[in-house]
Amino acid sequence: MTVKQVPRSARWRASLIAGGVAVLVAGAGLTIGGNAYAAAGCRVAYSVPNQWPGGFSANVEITNLGDPINGWNLVWTFANGQRITNIWSATHTQPAATVTATNMSYNASIPTNGKVSFGFNGSWSGSNTNPTSFTLNGTTCDGNVGSPSPSTPPSSSPPPSSPPPVGNPMQVVAAMQPGWNLGNSLDSTGSDETSWGNPRITQALINNVKTQGFKSIRIPVTWGQHQGGAPGYTVETAYMNRVKEVVDWALAADLYVLLNVHHDSWQWVNNMPGDRTNVLNRFNALWTQIAATFRNSSSKLLLESINEPQFTGSSGEQQEFQLLDELNRSFHRIVRQSGGNNASRLLVLPSLHTSEEQAPLDSLAATITALNDRNLVATVHNYGFWPFSVNVAGYTRYNAEVQNDLTARFDRVYNTFISRNIPVILGEYGLLGFDRHTGTVQQGEKLKFFEYFGYYARQRRITTMWWDNGQHLGRTSFQWSDPELFNQIKSSWTVRSGTASSDQVFNVRSQSITAKSLTLNLNGTTLTAVRQGSTNLAQGSDYTVSGSQLTFTAAALTRLSGSRAYGVNATVHLVFSQGVPWRVNIMTYDVPQLQNVSGSTSGLAIPATFRGDVLATMEAKYADGSNAGPHNWTSFKEFDVTFAPNYSAGNITLTTAFFNEVNDGARVTLTFHFWSGATVTYYVTKNGISVTGSTT
Repeated sequence: MTVKQVPRSARWRASLIAGGVAVLVAGAGLTIGGNAYAAAGCRVAYSVPNQWPGGFSANVEITNLGDPINGWNLVWTFANGQRITNIWSATHTQPAATVTATNMSYNASIPTNGKVSFGFNGSWSGSNTNPTSFTLNGTTCDGNVGSPSPSTPPSSSPPPSSPPPVGNPMQVVAAMQPGWNLGNSLDSTGSDETSWGNPRITQALINNVKTQGFKSIRIPVTWGQHQGGAPGYTVETAYMNRVKEVVDWALAADLYVLLNVHHDSWQWVNNMPGDRTNVLNRFNALWTQIAATFRNSSSKLLLESINEPQFTGSSGEQQEFQLLDELNRSFHRIVRQSGGNNASRLLVLPSLHTSEEQAPLDSLAATITALNDRNLVATVHNYGFWPFSVNVAGYTRYNAEVQNDLTARFDRVYNTFISRNIPVILGEYGLLGFDRHTGTVQQGEKLKFFEYFGYYARQRRITTMWWDNGQHLGRTSFQWSDPELFNQIKSSWTVRSGTASSDQVFNVRSQSITAKSLTLNLNGTTLTAVRQGSTNLAQGSDYTVSGSQLTFTAAALTRLSGSRAYGVNATVHLVFSQGVPWRVNIMTYDVPQLQNVSGSTSGLAIPATFRGDVLATMEAKYADGSNAGPHNWTSFKEFDVTFAPNYSAGNITLTTAFFNEVNDGARVTLTFHFWSGATVTYYVTKNGISVTGSTT
């Protein structure tokens, strides 16, 4: 029979045995500033708020009644063979019945009348009698405030059994900002780390990540294809060694490291609703091996229970919350019990789907509260407002709706965790369209998104880790595929940058050039110059500024446009008092022209003469005005998925994905929207696998 683990509060309500509370007054001989005769005394409160068959949780509070102390250990003996299974806010040793609990770095000092507390979970059988005697720093407690006997030198506090993380958890996670993901390598689901197209990881790559300014690296790892069968579920030695090699390179580069269980989430862990016992056994076996391998690694290594947890065939969200709670608790127990640095290592727990919606956040918060371990970190992911992130439904611009979605998500994370002193790592972020290429979202619009993204993450004290599956930083060239994007993101880690309503100014070739305006988004900066190369344009004759309106004069645009060839004629930069400059392309265009064509549903390449313009989006409607193609709740189709421009080849391709959801025999009206504001109408008809396209 399987038994579903329930939250501690439920176990408490269902407990069969009431836990007792013991308050002991203790006097202890303590070392204070090297003076063996300092006044000493303390009080210890030991309570058992939760108890269930075979297990219990306890809280211990120490009140210092004497002079200030710095460094402590508390010793007691269990009378009935109880064992501590995991402990928080202290480390411990328990070779037999006697327990020694030792301070962490953050609670070593106790001022006069000050208090420190720690807690633990334990196991018991038969009875669970509370301890009745404690000693603090080697002196038996007697309930009096006095000074120790000079004939018995007080013992100094021994070193902790495992080094705690440097600083407190909020400080550690803050020190990890910014972070980067080593995606599509060790997390690939093929035979090895190169099976998804990336080269083998090198130490030079890891060192370069550090050089780029990153303070932490997330190393996603998929384990399933390298894991044997039941009952041991043994991970291949060579694979475990390879993962450790990469982790060690990162630690040697003085990077914080976040190591996880990655695509296993949808490969086999997701089957937990219908196969709970086998999935849990495999998950536990995996983490037992990982914990043992890394138990003595630097405290700059963090462990993440599972990436983007999800479940198939569940009865609903509540069951999924319960299953994730069970996985997170099991992960926590296994790692903490493995000892070494794992006893106090920062452990990272995800929300369901790593979602920033309130219900998954609340469920994760309940798990963290129940575990009562201050060295826990919450993690979520963010890929932006979905229609904007993939360029669908007409969301071609970074607008107020896109921004409000972001602020609402970060606010929920802040209010649920950070305001309660629980740190948060944004384990992945980017735009979903980046999975195809970074051009899915128009350049200026994505730059505005990431400028605000970095700023608001700082405001909400969220540590961010950029998802990179090889499309951003070259794994062997160490060059950025989009340096402008990286520079904007890097700048956002520390300051705000000014932007503008567009990074393009269009002039129609067939008409006279007139003055053009852009709206400035100053973001707390001031405009200091408009520059072409190293030359500043002249304010007044070349441009004017009125409030937030920047206007290029007709004379300046005429000069910058030169012979007025189609496309980009000149580039200028708006320079602000801080942050990165804002690039503006001065462009010449005429309305694009399309041609008739015949083809098939495997892909129709419509001949296009772009004439200097740039495609923004495409609408598709039937003759009756209803929406055609995928996502038929909107007329605006998804960029790169249903249509894609090819400027060098001179065509716009309609994809198989588009035609798969177009009615056979129906005529579809396409409206292509360009960034200049121009629109072009085109018609396609599908008959079986044949397609015709025409301008009329």
